[in-house]
Amino acid sequence: MALRSPLVEVAAITVVAGNIGVEQATSNALYAAELCESDVPVYMGAAKPLRRELHSATWFDGMDGLGDHGFAPAMRVAEGQHAVDAIIATAHAHPGLEIVTLGPLTNLAMALEREPLLPELVSRCVVMGGAACCEGNVTPAAEFNIWVDPEAAWQVFLSGLKIEMVGWELSRYDAAVNDEEIEQILGMNTAFSDFTINCNSRAREAYLEQTGERGISLPDPIAMAILLQPELCTRSTEHYVEIATASELTRGMTVVDRLDVSGDQRNATLWREVRERAKKTRICWELDVPAWKQLLMNSLS
Repeated sequence: MALRSPLVEVAAITVVAGNIGVEQATSNALYAAELCESDVPVYMGAAKPLRRELHSATWFDGMDGLGDHGFAPAMRVAEGQHAVDAIIATAHAHPGLEIVTLGPLTNLAMALEREPLLPELVSRCVVMGGAACCEGNVTPAAEFNIWVDPEAAWQVFLSGLKIEMVGWELSRYDAAVNDEEIEQILGMNTAFSDFTINCNSRAREAYLEQTGERGISLPDPIAMAILLQPELCTRSTEHYVEIATASELTRGMTVVDRLDVSGDQRNATLWREVRERAKKTRICWELDVPAWKQLLMNSLS
């Protein structure tokens, strides 16, 4: 979506382990760039979370993360520089850089630790992650990206970055691509339309198994769409957000302080670091579904 958009120039793609291992994920990123005839540099990053072992989601996306269709590997390879160094270098080369994260926040957390000035160089950070006051998709409390590396998410949300949180709930119900729209996309008969449906074939089945809802849920493209066209988020508010890391029951939960009660004396100790270090996170609550789907269709034609 970004590589085919006239609204942005993609300066770099940095890859992290998440739904699948980092090497396969890097191969997939190179394949997508090649499909779009783009020479954007692709950088491989962290192979595991900061302090935990990696738990992948191959049951949802297939062993190769693309529905196990045997797509041929891309011709070119990733850059030699590590993704963390690439984030820092790219931010310095492009002040005002916009970042969109589509996986665990490990690379970004490591970059922030190495370069404390990074929040001043980045104008927007759109995070596909979290579940704002709703059920999670990996545990009842947490969305997958935040759950995989909650310590990294905790660091990123405390960093002072201007974060816009796009929770996975925005990709459900009417926002999911339904059966009729899937046929419409396949009817476009382009390399992009075929790839989009095929690489999500296992995800289509898994979404039905997990939620009982039909269609293809596309949280990553929704986050990218909001980066490209901020007006697609039709209702948002700003709040302090804490990331739960201590309890396995709530690991990775994005605790949104909607009523600003973290400022109450009773919560002073627990929320002090968040209120002193973090900026409020902009939470997107509602999506312009027809406009989001039109942007998707335009990207595939």
